[in-house]
Amino acid sequence: MEVTRYTPKDVRSLAKQPGVYRFYNQQGELIYVGKAKDLRKRVSSYFGNSKQHNLKTRRMVTEIATIEYTIVNSEYEALLLENNLIKKNQPRYNILLKDGRTYPYICITQERFPRVIPTRKVSPQLGQYYGPFTDLRAMYRILSLIKQLYPLRTCAHNLSEKSVTTGKFKVCLEYHIGNCKGPCEGLQDELSYNQDIGQIRHLLKGNLGAINKDLKERMHQASHALAYEEAQACKEKLDALTAYQVKSLVINPKVGDLDVFGMVSDKYGAFVSYLQIKSGSITFTQTVELKKKLDEADSELLPLVILNFREKYNSEAKEVLTNLPLSISIDTLSLIVPKIGDKKKLVMLAVKNALFFKKERFTKNEQYQKKANKTLVLLQQDLQLQHLPLHIECFDNSNLQGSHPVASMVCFKHGKPAKSEYRHFNIKTVTGPDDFASMREVVHRRYKRLVDEKQDLPDLIMIDGGKGQLSAAVTALKSVGIYGQVPIIGIAKRLEEIYYPEDPYPMHISKQAASLKLVQQIRNEAHRFAISFHRNKRSKTSLQSELEAIPGVGPQTIRKLLLHFKSVKNIKEASEETLAKHIGNKKAALLKSAWA
Repeated sequence: MEVTRYTPKDVRSLAKQPGVYRFYNQQGELIYVGKAKDLRKRVSSYFGNSKQHNLKTRRMVTEIATIEYTIVNSEYEALLLENNLIKKNQPRYNILLKDGRTYPYICITQERFPRVIPTRKVSPQLGQYYGPFTDLRAMYRILSLIKQLYPLRTCAHNLSEKSVTTGKFKVCLEYHIGNCKGPCEGLQDELSYNQDIGQIRHLLKGNLGAINKDLKERMHQASHALAYEEAQACKEKLDALTAYQVKSLVINPKVGDLDVFGMVSDKYGAFVSYLQIKSGSITFTQTVELKKKLDEADSELLPLVILNFREKYNSEAKEVLTNLPLSISIDTLSLIVPKIGDKKKLVMLAVKNALFFKKERFTKNEQYQKKANKTLVLLQQDLQLQHLPLHIECFDNSNLQGSHPVASMVCFKHGKPAKSEYRHFNIKTVTGPDDFASMREVVHRRYKRLVDEKQDLPDLIMIDGGKGQLSAAVTALKSVGIYGQVPIIGIAKRLEEIYYPEDPYPMHISKQAASLKLVQQIRNEAHRFAISFHRNKRSKTSLQSELEAIPGVGPQTIRKLLLHFKSVKNIKEASEETLAKHIGNKKAALLKSAWA
């Protein structure tokens, strides 16, 4: 079923009901997913007074070509649908609710006499998974406790009923040292083994009370039966369980099962700390950073985070504590901002974790910045510059035997790549493989534009090449009238020689110097950027050449085909009817006959 798409001019036609809206760009790519209580009102707000939006939102609005929407029954259903669409499509302007790290799980395998194993690979066929664990020490502490409480097999043998009864396997060292009860030889029956597995499931869910109760009952039964060794073994297991609980942070058993979220934010991002509480104990914690794409409000972000964390960490708690009031209600959940008591302390603990994480990130960024500035100071000294080179631009050419000549300019600010300010140049005035003339053209075009638009000039210009390319760039700066205002150097690749204008002798910086490493990084980035652009252009031209060889197929037709199908292979594989939708029946038949 085809979904109706609207243009920005049609926003007044949207329904005034709760739902999810989707923005697409000119190429048909999904760029943003949002939810709303009133679709018409919310979507219209993007196309009203642009002054109320930040720069990122205004940029997104300029890209919106078409709009889709889906009506739902409630704002909660809209939240669920928005969450699923963001995770599935990962639109450019939405915060991506994903974690690139692979955390380990504990798996109870699905086999006769199940094993309990740590793993990073999730395969539902293998068994039931618990986790993920962001703290490896916590996971191994649980595994150690399981080993103390319930001796299980660690071998990977297929302990089918037939293999056990026929004596296919023999007990190993684990049995002799008391870590396994020997189910491989039938020394432990399947019923008692599965009872232990059931208790382990309680442990992994954080339900320590059930285990405690079971061990106490077994201890008393053994004591009454005068089986003092078995009673002592149960007591030792109770002590191990108590020691584990002491290491866990116990708040108050009466608070039960809770999910606690603390969020702090600034204009760049948000920091969310999550505490999972089972029977009053903190059994799991994680803190994450979310980078804001469109200056989203905390009240918009937090419901999405709550849904994702609960799904990811298999939470079944019916009560969620937060430090921020939420306008949206989440079905079957009680959302509370506690004012006093133990629950308030839990929320403040989550906020404290989020603040600490934010401070830690800020400190790391600050230290990185100091390190970058230190390198820039060294570069200033080595190159004898008057000003600290906070803004550096570097140029490089690329061509293959004179074909498809292009150039690139990369920009570094504060010692880091400023990729939004990178530029590609198609060479317009030079014919053939003339690197010097190409360099003169792109440097002139770059700084003529900056001067005309009254933009800031860089603190240092770098040219990838020796004396020839540097001289060409100097000529361009003179023609623009800024030569002498901005320092310019050339760097020759073979010996990493630094050339200055009008100086025949190169300068060398120590190969171990951080300043030279920064120069090399900038030069290599310019080279990479130029090569990638050159390859793309050459590839696109070869596609166009193959299509141009077909009589009757002109530039407009080629452009339509490549815009939609992306490659000649896709065009060849498309049916004549599909091609006809884009270029008409006559040209579609022409293409098919040419490739028949």
